[in-house]
Amino acid sequence: MPDYLDDLRLAHVLADAADAATTARFKALDLKAETKPDMTPVSEADKAAEEIIRGQLQRARPRDAILGEEYGVEGTGPRRWVVDPIDGTKNYVRGVPVWATLIALMEAGEGGYQPVVGVVSAPALGRRWWAAKGHGAYSGRSLSSATRLHVSRVADLADASFAYSSLSGWEEQGRLDGFLDLTRRVWRTRAYGDFWPYMMVAEGAVDLCAEPELSLWDMAATAIVVTEAGGTFTGLDGRPGPHSGNAAASNGLLHDALLDHLHPRG
Repeated sequence: MPDYLDDLRLAHVLADAADAATTARFKALDLKAETKPDMTPVSEADKAAEEIIRGQLQRARPRDAILGEEYGVEGTGPRRWVVDPIDGTKNYVRGVPVWATLIALMEAGEGGYQPVVGVVSAPALGRRWWAAKGHGAYSGRSLSSATRLHVSRVADLADASFAYSSLSGWEEQGRLDGFLDLTRRVWRTRAYGDFWPYMMVAEGAVDLCAEPELSLWDMAATAIVVTEAGGTFTGLDGRPGPHSGNAAASNGLLHDALLDHLHPRG
């Protein structure tokens, strides 16, 4: 089995370059932002970070395909880099430090493309998380200064901490009743949002999290960090991986209970 460590090192180099671009414009008074056709915001920093990542990938991995939030897909083949230049753009443009660059490598296999490398870099928080298939998940300042991640062992919803993004998406999808029932069953709820709950699941600080509507670039990197930390990452339909258009992540012990509440009821 490939060890993917060269790809992981490259992903860190890409994240370093993106961090330099995004932090330089964070809280800039002249930061330009606009609304995309899907009514989500995009800033000049989103575009610049993705352009930097694409440029470096085209030099370092010219045979690999690239899928990014801002510029779509380029290339074909069994290996595809998936990039969200700034996950949490709404936070970024308002000066809230909870945002990150997400970089994943996906490889073709049974059941389609699956993530084999993931880096989640949140420079305004001073945090970075990463994983490579078969090598575990880690957090730290660098590859040489890192702590291995492990999910929690909480096995009862009454003792669990549940993280989410907002209420609106659950209501729009007709899942609000199950969502609210879950919040009543757990010990604690917090709306951290975006990439952060998944990283806290991987760290064992949070036990389960979910979002009702996501894109592949929102999930590819976070999915492998969660699973390599010993957790479970699926869609709300229970399908493993980041392919369902939504996400449910947990320490594994609570996953069935999470899905029982959030999957549409017949």
